[in-house]
Amino acid sequence: MQPTELIWQNGEFLPWEDARVHVLTHGLHYGTGVFEGIRCYDTEHGPAVFRLADHLDRLERSAKLYYMDLPYSSEQLRAATHELIARNALRSCYIRPIAFRGYGQMGLNPLEAPIDVVIAVWEWGAYLGEQSKHEGVRAKVSSWERISPRSLIPHAKATGQYLNSVLAKIESLKAGYDEAILLDEHGHVCEGSGENVYVVRDGAIVTPPQTASILDGISRRSVLQIARDLGYTTIERDLARAELYHADEVFLTGTAAELVPVREIDDQEVGDGRPGEITQVLQRAFDEALHGRSERYMEWLDIVEVGERAGA
Repeated sequence: MQPTELIWQNGEFLPWEDARVHVLTHGLHYGTGVFEGIRCYDTEHGPAVFRLADHLDRLERSAKLYYMDLPYSSEQLRAATHELIARNALRSCYIRPIAFRGYGQMGLNPLEAPIDVVIAVWEWGAYLGEQSKHEGVRAKVSSWERISPRSLIPHAKATGQYLNSVLAKIESLKAGYDEAILLDEHGHVCEGSGENVYVVRDGAIVTPPQTASILDGISRRSVLQIARDLGYTTIERDLARAELYHADEVFLTGTAAELVPVREIDDQEVGDGRPGEITQVLQRAFDEALHGRSERYMEWLDIVEVGERAGA
């Protein structure tokens, strides 16, 4: 990780090394926190945050699902994000807002613990590596099942829940793969450790539905919209594991990973083992939208003004 100069913490801009929490912070012990992963891109219009309002809306909704009332409005967090990017003189960056139960109470009833909010920004390249977007990745269907809605809330982007993804990710790496694909409690395809999953078969794009314990990915919404605009058939339905192996193409999307082809699953080649045609078309169109080169999707970009100040 490449440190930047400042982090925003509970309304203050602090030096990176001074943004700290107490060792008895509730979220550290019990995973009581929610977060977002967001990206800012260098565009001809200036630094532009991709779908910032949607990310902050999801942060607020995730917090409410875990009985957390954020002490800052979405507009305040938007202004703080803009100023943080400007103060750190970044043209492109990854953005991590996180809200968590802080220091002041221990035990499983967290309702009296304060809620701390932090936003950090830093330069971060392709999550699965630059080559992944061109060559594709090797994935393994994990032995770990995706968390069930009967035990936690898959639609919330909550910190503690990601132990599930951590186990799947480590298992895949130790087995020599780049990424994991998790199944849901019914044995249907769910998602990657940090990405949504898509199968292309006979020209149609199929992806697991909301009922399959997925996170409602913002990149997912964007790519499905782009696919429909390009005239592709998109289908949200349960996917059998075997459909991964019989697919013409498979790809993943996520804020950190962007859009990445999958060339192999469980040692079986997907298609001819190279990124497929539809995957590449969507990848180019998504990249155009992310970098402000598509007028059609300019509304998804939130331009950061140089010298912007929160509350100004």
